[in-house]
Formats: sequence, C-alpha cells, structure tokens
Amino acid sequence: MADRSKLRQQWRQQRLWFSPGMGLKRWILLLALGSAALGMGVVYGLIWLRRSGLIPSNRVYELLTLQWLPPWLAMLLPLILGVALIVLALVRLGATITAPFRRPDESITELIYSYQQRNRGPRVVAIGGGTGLSTLLRGLTAYTRNITAIVTVADDGGSSGRLRREFGILPPGDFRNNLAALSRDEALMTRLLQYRFGGSQAGGEKSELAGHAFGNLLITALVGLTGSFEDALLAAQRVLAIRGRVLPSTLTPVTLEADVLVDGRLERVAGESQIPIARGQIDRVYLNPPEVRAYPEALQAILQADLIVLGPGSLFTSILPNLLVRDLAEALGHARARVVYVCNVATQTGETEAYSVSDHIRMLQKHIPPGSIDLVIANDNFSIPPDTGGGHTIYVPLRMRPEVELILADLVDESRPWRHDSAKLAAAILRLLS
Repeated sequence: MADRSKLRQQWRQQRLWFSPGMGLKRWILLLALGSAALGMGVVYGLIWLRRSGLIPSNRVYELLTLQWLPPWLAMLLPLILGVALIVLALVRLGATITAPFRRPDESITELIYSYQQRNRGPRVVAIGGGTGLSTLLRGLTAYTRNITAIVTVADDGGSSGRLRREFGILPPGDFRNNLAALSRDEALMTRLLQYRFGGSQAGGEKSELAGHAFGNLLITALVGLTGSFEDALLAAQRVLAIRGRVLPSTLTPVTLEADVLVDGRLERVAGESQIPIARGQIDRVYLNPPEVRAYPEALQAILQADLIVLGPGSLFTSILPNLLVRDLAEALGHARARVVYVCNVATQTGETEAYSVSDHIRMLQKHIPPGSIDLVIANDNFSIPPDTGGGHTIYVPLRMRPEVELILADLVDESRPWRHDSAKLAAAILRLLS
C-alpha cells in the first residue's frame, strides 16, 4: 500500500512537467525537434557512408539501420529509446542545476512549478511597518513573488534609533523584519536577522553591540559598502534571495510627531518611540519635515499594483507615517487597484485603546484624502481565550462605518490571539482578487 502511494505521488510530480504555466513544454518540444534533426543527420550519414563504400559489409549496415527488425519495431524502438533518454537527461540535468536551491525533501518539478506559479502571481503592494506587515508578507509568499512592501522610515527607538543617530542612516529595523519575512529560507533568516547581541563582553563590561539586531548591523554595513540606503536594500535583497522587494516610503529622514490629549489638554509629542508611552489619546500625527517626496519606485509600485493593502500594524506609528507622505497618499487615489485596510485583531496600548473597527477607519480618513480606502478586512473570531499565549488580548469590536465595505473572516493566530495568522490573512487577501 505504501509503495502504491509512493508511485501515485511520483506520478503527480511528473505530471507537473506538463502543467500550464510551467514554461517547459515549448523547450521540451524544441529539444525533441533538435534530437529528431540530429537523428535524421545520422541516418543520412549512414546512407552516404554505405554508398561511398566506407561501410564494407552489408551485415554491418543492416545492423546499424535496424533492418534485422520488423519495420514497425525498427521505427518504434528508436522513438521510445530517444524519448526515455531525453526525459532522463532533462531530469538529471535539472536536478544537478537546482540542487543548491532545493530543500532535501523537495522534488525538482515541485520547485519549478511553485516558482513559476508565484512568478505569475498578482502584484500586491503592502504598506506599513513593524511585525504586522511582516506577518502578511510571510503568508503572501505562498501565492506570489510579485510583492512590494513599502515601509515607514520614522522609527527612532531601540537598535534602529541608535544606528540612525550614530550613522545618519534611515532606521533599518522595519526593513530587517520584512526582508526576513520575504527571504527564501524564512525560518533560518528570521532567527539570524533578529538575533540580538547580549549585554556584556567576556570581561563583564557592557558591550557596545548590546541590544543591536544582527539584521540592523547588516543593513548598516551595506550602506557603508554601497554608499546609499536604497543601494544597501537592493544588495540585501540579493544576498537574502527574497521573494519580492522592500522599499522605503521616502528617503528623507523624518520625525513622527503627535498631538496627544493628556489630562484634558493637547500636547505635542515628538518621536515615534515616545508617542505610545505618552499615555494619552492620540488626536493627530504629523511628519517633520511635513513636505517630503515619496520614493519614486514606491509610487510606481502603487500605480501598477493589482491590490494595495494597508497594514496590519500599529495605526499611528507604522501605517500612518507612510500615508503622511503626501504624494504617496495621493497615488492611492489614482491607483487602478482596490485599497484594502487590514484592521488589527486587538487594540494596542498607548495607541488604540477602546478603538472599534469604525474608529480605526475614522482616524485613517482624518489623515488621508477621502475615498482612499475601498474596503476593510477585520477578524470575526473572538473564541480564543484572551489570556492564551500569556497575553491579555482585547479584541477590536466590529462596529463599522457604513460608507466603507467590511469583509469579515477568521484571521486570528490561535496561539497568539493579539496577532493575525499569516496563512489565514493571506488567503483572505487573495480571495479579493478571485
């Protein structure tokens, strides 16, 4: 029974060679035509050699031209043998060439098939930052390689903030998260790029690397090698062999500022890392300087997209900093693709306490041109206990503004209910295109 199941699996794998979109049938046909032409050349060569007297014996000539077989078998046998040799050569050659890029349990046909299908996948642009955006990207890689992540450059805390202040570069943290999510060996690359150095050296002194993530240092080193942040991103994308690309919303260093209602009065708070700890109600956020130019490739990606996704992620510190870049926000209104906002599963301390889905949309529409958002996707699975995973999840309630279409789906990560499940979210996003 096990042998029969293995044979069925092998047959399914071999059938993939002839699946639509593989891009191989035309080359197999060309190879067959080339082999046939070569065979004709060999046959005419034998005839010429016989007529020239260079093959002295009729016996040898009859043996080489299979005249000792019945005519039907003399024709069929070379065809069968030729096809078998062509297939064997293709399989072995393909296996040898793709060996460095395949997992041990992955067949060559599965590798080529999945690669071709993702290459033909829809063009999806995801806008945001933080861990929420990387969750979405991780799920999308199962469907398409045509992914563009547009990431905020307003981060000023932790390792990113230190590198930004010391080296004058754009903060690398959000770029690191999303590069890891799009890398081919995502599990290993995530562990590597997210690795943080410890707090002390061998002698007990505090290390200057303490708290830095390896991915942040890698991007910083690439900036030094290439001379610019955008070239460093391109180099990182080549090194990590990512399935898509990660772009900044702007190349201008910006500071995120917010008007926060504290004890009944508005206070201006400067710094992305300071806004959530101000412990007040956020009224509006700004960029300083306010008039910055969007990264041209980010605008081009938006205008060419099949679907544009905002979020998921922190509303005020991950999503809106991108949309405050004026020409990027205006590009959403000119895009042919629908713009989808992915509402967070849970409220966020310091930003969106007590927010409903409607409150998220109201705050987005307060900052960007009206009509920019076509529909909203929100989670409707509230069955996971809030204390699952050691947290205290407060789900975002489903009160909704009537002027924006709402799509409900089970999007929650059942082990960490304050986050989206990447596979569920990607499937819900791709259903919008079908």
